[in-house]
Amino acid sequence: MESINEWLLTWGDHLWTWAVLPVVVVLGVYFTVRSGVVQLRLLPDMFRTLTDKTPRTADGEPQSVSAFQAFTISAASRVGVGNIAGVGTAIAIGGPGAVFWMWLMAFIGGASSFIESSLAQLYKVREKDAFRGGPAFYMERGLGARWMGVLFAIILIVCFPFAFSSLQANTITATVAGGMSADVATWLPWVIGPILAILTALVVFGGVRRIASVTQYLVPFMALAYLLLGLAVVALHVDRLPEVFGQIFAQAWGPNEVVGAAFGYIVLTGVKRGMFSNEAGLGSAPNAGASAAVTHPVKQGLVQTLGVYFDTFLVCSITAFIILVSVPDLANAERGIGLTQGALTSTLGPWANIALAVIVFLLAFSSILGNYYYGESNIEFITRGTAVLTGYRVLVIVAVLVGSVVTADLVWNFADGVMGLMALINLIAIALLSPIAIRLLKDYTAQRRAGRDPVFTRDRMPDVTGIECWEDELTVTGPLDISLERGQAGVDPIHRPSRGGE
Repeated sequence: MESINEWLLTWGDHLWTWAVLPVVVVLGVYFTVRSGVVQLRLLPDMFRTLTDKTPRTADGEPQSVSAFQAFTISAASRVGVGNIAGVGTAIAIGGPGAVFWMWLMAFIGGASSFIESSLAQLYKVREKDAFRGGPAFYMERGLGARWMGVLFAIILIVCFPFAFSSLQANTITATVAGGMSADVATWLPWVIGPILAILTALVVFGGVRRIASVTQYLVPFMALAYLLLGLAVVALHVDRLPEVFGQIFAQAWGPNEVVGAAFGYIVLTGVKRGMFSNEAGLGSAPNAGASAAVTHPVKQGLVQTLGVYFDTFLVCSITAFIILVSVPDLANAERGIGLTQGALTSTLGPWANIALAVIVFLLAFSSILGNYYYGESNIEFITRGTAVLTGYRVLVIVAVLVGSVVTADLVWNFADGVMGLMALINLIAIALLSPIAIRLLKDYTAQRRAGRDPVFTRDRMPDVTGIECWEDELTVTGPLDISLERGQAGVDPIHRPSRGGE
């Protein structure tokens, strides 16, 4: 088993170093330049779109989940183990400098996230009461390569709902057991595992709307709770902040003598852990982004870019500062969740273990739900058989149960390598389809400059094939909006004025 673990670790590092990392950086920079730095230029629109009204059906029901609900589904998957255990591991391996590369790649990756989620919206498909889409769909419909979509779907299903969800469950039990005696810690996972599996079953068998209704309340609450905990730690060590910032920027460019990390490994660690956390360009978040009912594909592209910032610049940074202000000496520092736990308890006392256990449960459980939805979307891309979907749901619950009671090293290294393959396939696809995404962006900005709330219909890009939705304004904006606007004299229904005086 040890030899398999070592092989997976070596294989994963080689894949990331020589294939994934160069492609991530080059494409991220290309998308940034080609889009006119969309991830910064349209930052106000990201917040504006987050609260956009959801288009409705003729019966007055939402066409699908809202832009905000899709944001919380993707944030539920993003914000989890990577933000606490992953950041702790990155700092223990690469030192404070790894944080800088996480920040930089989040900014560059914001452009990749915009491209992939805009494409997912464009090529989404309509179901009875929701939309569905993602990389597998734009590979089939945009590139005409169903084989590529199926390959991507299989890798995602193995990686997210199975491997990553078992890691989330493992982190929950490790965090709770970390504050208990050795005797209790041996049997506690066998209690937590079944409880976690039952809670997962209650949500996932309810479909995407139940997942959205849970995550839209869970994600903001857990983020606020963790933010307050982190601010309390930073406030008690506020005198160390200048030194910490200095370490982050200074050690990003050279070897770290304390942890023994060379420059290349510092960069690799920061990029890999950052991508595991914020998922920019990975191909996971577009599955949630495609589920939203919005009036223009670019809107959800912007919302998902905001999700990258939310994950890295807020939640990951909180973890980094908790560790760096509390643990001045990183020599022989414990990796993963233990480093964050130790930093919290050393500053706030033993009660912080309980608070962190609750927060980690919320973070990890929401990630399990987000991961499940990604898998469901890709299962239904491959086959619509109800028996297959039921079997998938059962296997996800089993993965959560098993992950609660086994060691995680082998799964971590396996997931890292599989995530690299998944990212590589998705990045190739969005590179080939990026001209279409840039055209969508130009259409959006042209309508915004004209003072309109952008609406996209497929006749605006008649040469692009494979688009199922976006038939006409009536289906895009919803009959209720149309009937109101057509009653206003002098209003062109295809080019609606912006809501709220935008």
